[in-house]
Amino acid sequence: MSDHRQQAFTPFQLGPITLRNRFVRAGANEAMSLNGTPTRAMVKHHRDMARGGVALTTVAYGAVSERGRTLPNQIWLREEIIPDLKVLTDAVHAEGGKISMQLTHGGSFVTSIKVKGRTISASSGINKAGLLCGNFLQRAMKEQDMAQVVDEFAAAARICRDAGFDAVELHMGHGYLLNQFISPLSNKRKDEYGGSPENRARFPARVLKAVKDAVGQDLAILAKINVADGVRRGSSVEDAIVTGRILQAAGADMLVLSGGRNIESGWFMFGSNMNLDEMSKVLADQKLTLTMIKLSQKGVPQVKFRPMYFLDYSRKIRAALDIPLGYLGGVSSMDDVEKAMTEGFEAVVMARPLLHDPELVRKFQQGIVNKSGCTHCNGCVPYIYHPGGTRCIENPPNDIALNQQIASAELI
Repeated sequence: MSDHRQQAFTPFQLGPITLRNRFVRAGANEAMSLNGTPTRAMVKHHRDMARGGVALTTVAYGAVSERGRTLPNQIWLREEIIPDLKVLTDAVHAEGGKISMQLTHGGSFVTSIKVKGRTISASSGINKAGLLCGNFLQRAMKEQDMAQVVDEFAAAARICRDAGFDAVELHMGHGYLLNQFISPLSNKRKDEYGGSPENRARFPARVLKAVKDAVGQDLAILAKINVADGVRRGSSVEDAIVTGRILQAAGADMLVLSGGRNIESGWFMFGSNMNLDEMSKVLADQKLTLTMIKLSQKGVPQVKFRPMYFLDYSRKIRAALDIPLGYLGGVSSMDDVEKAMTEGFEAVVMARPLLHDPELVRKFQQGIVNKSGCTHCNGCVPYIYHPGGTRCIENPPNDIALNQQIASAELI
């Protein structure tokens, strides 16, 4: 095994924690929560990731407030679910892994819940993400709103610390609230939070600093950012470099480099097109959601998956920053892992290949396989709307019963 291949299986100091290797399970919506609480299905899912060799597994979309959710059942962080979160973190720790919570606020990107009043965002106007569920308008956040959201992120991070998490990842990509400030597609402000890339990163950095001050002695603080939005008038890789420098100064321990926006450029995010056939099967009874998704795919370019599809962007960010970076985007073989290590990334971040086979990291290390069997067909994506939760369509169906019991139910 080459030195760079071997490096992927060596420990890595990430802020105040040590990871056993360089493999991170990306935050990708599991749909394994019930009334804002993790289920037994989620416990099994992340336990399997840790058992399979992943060093850090990321629980996706932990909303920092009830209003910050995008989908009805999503986890939202509050004191009363700490026992359920503790079941989850204990299960991962028992397998030798570490666990991170992705902290998020949807802002105006609320696709399946009717929010009372106007949704909040960087700027006011028509809310195209919320049209089909009645969230027609969004309003520009004022200082009072910003202070409240900052406090909500810090409070959510403290709950994660108390529940045994090892890290938190602040989601600043894909069109959620913090990205609505970073991206010029959303941010039309004329004050100190709009205009230049430096100004647009100001509020996300303020959030990160508050989280760092709250829990940074105990938890690693990560931020997921876009390498680019992938469409005209969106954020560029040069913008991402500015954002990365500002987040480093605010105290980030590592940046996870993703890309694209849920509405404008999902094809860019996934490096391949949406699987509308599978989406139609899963959403047969959810006509409005299916209609919204199909409309969002009108006129998008046809994209064929290629390994390491964000590498050209991420390489530029790597050259410009000295903060640890997690490479994400099309890693599905040990050759890809070796390439990421050779290019100077501290970690590799995957979702779809690990959905296909949670044992993939162990199989890589033992030389059982060199390449994932994941075809990047995106058939897993529609299962964020399925009662059984997300899964690879090449695998047996999930046990729906596990997703109908909160995590602590197994202790009763």
